[in-house]
Amino acid sequence: MQKSQVTLFSLLDDDVKSTPLFQQAITHRSASKDNNECLEFLGDSVLSLIITEYLYQHLPDADEGELSRLRASLVNGETLGQIGKENNLGDYIKLGSGELKSGGHRRESIMEDALEAIIGAVFSLRGFDYTKNFVLQLFSGRLKNLPDPETLKDPKTRLQEWLQAKGDNVPVYKVLEVSGQAHQQIFTAECRIESQNIATQGKGSSRRKAEQAAAEAAFKKLSDD
Repeated sequence: MQKSQVTLFSLLDDDVKSTPLFQQAITHRSASKDNNECLEFLGDSVLSLIITEYLYQHLPDADEGELSRLRASLVNGETLGQIGKENNLGDYIKLGSGELKSGGHRRESIMEDALEAIIGAVFSLRGFDYTKNFVLQLFSGRLKNLPDPETLKDPKTRLQEWLQAKGDNVPVYKVLEVSGQAHQQIFTAECRIESQNIATQGKGSSRRKAEQAAAEAAFKKLSDD
């Protein structure tokens, strides 16, 4: 896990952190009706614009697909949750008693939402340039160590491109099983490549994730052969 170079709260002026809007940004819906959901919506768009502009300006030779994959690797729930965790953001989020008891302050999805809301609040309070500086410092370690865009292609895309380059047909995916409770379902999917006599399986919390896992297994099998 990459570590943030600076802490989230040290990047912000005290007069920003003391505002009612900032306090709303760190308030979960379980704690109050004046919560961070709408600020989260705003912050998501502001964050995406800032990262998009940075990538466009700093990677002039990258094509649209590469830029999109790089942006998706930065602006997603997992990355935002990690940044929140690295900055102990959960310790500052205001939660209702139920969420507190269930360990909500450690839940990365809650930290992800709060971080987006903070970005939305900062934008509303200080405008684009201040928010841009805040976001780019917060993401500085990740922006300095961007991955190869080729490695960011999802397994289904990589597998399909590999097969097409060989003149093969695209794989066929099929859901074999859905198990578990309605809110915690586990999908089992199959990836079948008739021309290669390959059939692999994968599991995931959604059909898409199960198919991606099956495609990853198939691609590994092809690469190892």
